[in-house]
Amino acid sequence: MQIRKDLLLKYNQAGPRYTSYPPANYFHTNIGNAEYQQAIVQSNSEMPQNISLYVHIPFCPRLCHFCGCTTSGSRDKDLFRRYIDAVKKEIENVAGLIDKNRKVSQVHWGGGTPNSIPLEMVQEVMDLFRANFTFESHPEIAMECSPAYLELEDIDRLASFGFNRLSLGIQDFDANVLKIVNREPSKHPVEELVARMKQNGFDSVNLDLIYGLPGQTVDGFRKSIEKAIEISPDRLVTFSYAHVPWVKSAQKVLEKTGILNASEKLALMEMAYDLLTENGYVPIGMDHYAKPEDELTKALVNKKLHRNFQGYCTRETTGQVYGFGSSAITQLENGYYQNTKVIETYIASVNNSGLALERGYQLTENEKIIRTVIEEVMCNLFLDFEAVAQTYKTDVATIKQVVGYDAAKLTPFIEDELLEIQGDQLRIHDDGSLVVRNIAMTFDPQLSVKENTYSKTI
Repeated sequence: MQIRKDLLLKYNQAGPRYTSYPPANYFHTNIGNAEYQQAIVQSNSEMPQNISLYVHIPFCPRLCHFCGCTTSGSRDKDLFRRYIDAVKKEIENVAGLIDKNRKVSQVHWGGGTPNSIPLEMVQEVMDLFRANFTFESHPEIAMECSPAYLELEDIDRLASFGFNRLSLGIQDFDANVLKIVNREPSKHPVEELVARMKQNGFDSVNLDLIYGLPGQTVDGFRKSIEKAIEISPDRLVTFSYAHVPWVKSAQKVLEKTGILNASEKLALMEMAYDLLTENGYVPIGMDHYAKPEDELTKALVNKKLHRNFQGYCTRETTGQVYGFGSSAITQLENGYYQNTKVIETYIASVNNSGLALERGYQLTENEKIIRTVIEEVMCNLFLDFEAVAQTYKTDVATIKQVVGYDAAKLTPFIEDELLEIQGDQLRIHDDGSLVVRNIAMTFDPQLSVKENTYSKTI
């Protein structure tokens, strides 16, 4: 695919990433524990029936300057102990509200740096999950890991706990770039870590890279991509660095080194795209790549790709998500419910009431329709109004009215040959996938882009 830089720069505007609809900036504090408990009970009678469990570990031995995650620099094992005890208590309270006939198809550990806490604590939580929930025969159990703190023996232990997917946060193989952003390099050669995972029979290995970091050049980042290809992970992610110092003040440090402009970032993205696709990786959504035999690729081909706050996944694997830990977000059919981000407040709240809800958002029926439409556009690069209408037992005219459909909004994309419309179906071309956020925004009747609200789409 020939990436047309002029078009990408043309569409380089601020907009939501749409990991949820409405986006997280719509969440509010007018929801309490009672409403949250009621929503959990209600979720038992809603689709999908399968369960996804998310655990947030808000600790990192060292804080990276680029990070936008909710985390804290800590190596305090006493704090880890109190935190995990609170997580376990929250799990037991939520599990008591969930129908025991429903099955867990997915478990995801994120952070922060989940592998920075003692692994026996990870085992405690996994054992508690199995004691309180029924698991499918082969669930996806994944963890985000920093290779700076990952021993080869840790991979063996995680496998013994049931983990079958790991994502390694490499960000860049260039030691100078890592130094600029205050990130420690991998403790062991990444190829040895990946080989150990494959020896343990892991279903999938993922490497995460970031483009747009200070100090990166096209030639330097090319070497990182080439090394990643040589290691041959099942999936590879090239996240775009989102410079949002109004949200994460620590990012201001990077301004002293120099933030890459849109053209410089675009050159990195173009090089990575070309190199990865030339070597057999299939583009998935905005920033993921997978091998042709990977289940994400198959889901994309079958138009069954899905996305939540943890990333791209398949509809078969992903259920309604129940989140545990500080800042964790529960994603149900009826809404989103987020815990407090402050660690000590989270611990105290769980110990006091069993839950730690801080804010959330409950969807209207119309918002559920909009969510489905935007998800189809963002994930599958395809939209069939008739199929959406059948899902919601209504007609195409109603669906179009709900999303504020205006064909004129799509005219620029059609003229630029980024998408086509045939009847009630919209199909996004390969190069249109690079501006899919912009296309999705045309189906969001509530969208209001204010300064310092969203990152740029490129």
